Amino acid sequence: MPFLAILQPKELLKKSCRNALLLSIFNASSTILPKKNYTGSALRSFQNLLILQNLYRQRALGFSFSDPIALNHKNSTALPDNITALNQSISGCHLCDLSKSRRQSMYGYGNSNADIMIVDAYVSHSENEQNHYYVGRSGHSLKNMVEKVLLKGINEVYMTHAVKCKPLDSKEPSISEFESCKAYLFKQIDLIQPKIIIALGEKAYRLITGDTTPFEQVRGERVNFSTFSLVPIYHPTYLLRNPSLKRQTLHDLNKIKSAL
Repeated sequence: MPFLAILQPKELLKKSCRNALLLSIFNASSTILPKKNYTGSALRSFQNLLILQNLYRQRALGFSFSDPIALNHKNSTALPDNITALNQSISGCHLCDLSKSRRQSMYGYGNSNADIMIVDAYVSHSENEQNHYYVGRSGHSLKNMVEKVLLKGINEVYMTHAVKCKPLDSKEPSISEFESCKAYLFKQIDLIQPKIIIALGEKAYRLITGDTTPFEQVRGERVNFSTFSLVPIYHPTYLLRNPSLKRQTLHDLNKIKSAL
């Protein structure tokens, strides 16, 4: 096994300098080798000797060495395999800057064994203020869709967000902020195993799938997402601004209901 050590300069060095130093050490092991054939073990021993020699030279220049770090190969980023523990992980998440400005993380609401999973793009101002779902005009409109068209109680479906915190200053979340939340969302989908995922609006659809197909071409259609069926519909807020589109959304919801 190659000799490993961590270089720690007495004075703070930039990362680029440290990387260049390490690169020069390992390059030395390949350029100084005599032109002759070595067996595998002899070659490794000679390379290790050269590396060790260079490390001693670096110590003479003012560097110090620490003991090799024992790596823990267990995947520390693995998420829990039950929804309760996963929700606790989401509540305590600090993977992006939204954790500094949020009131709370909103992991989800409803039946964790639901046939229907509703995914909004991000936490709204009303949801963040009241720490609850189906609030505000948009939330009440969504509740009516669930109860009066899908004929489900809000406790029978599961609702969550692609980004679990309210974006700063009511802006849309960045791609990097979604990337921090993505594993949580996909784990929720994996645990809940819904028959149909409803993506609320174009933003949610794009975040979840990464698809750039024009939204009008996929709205109301069943889209294959991994092993799941996903149906994007107009967002309730968009419908409040464009009430003439409610008829199309009613048709989309009836298609979802008939597919269950």
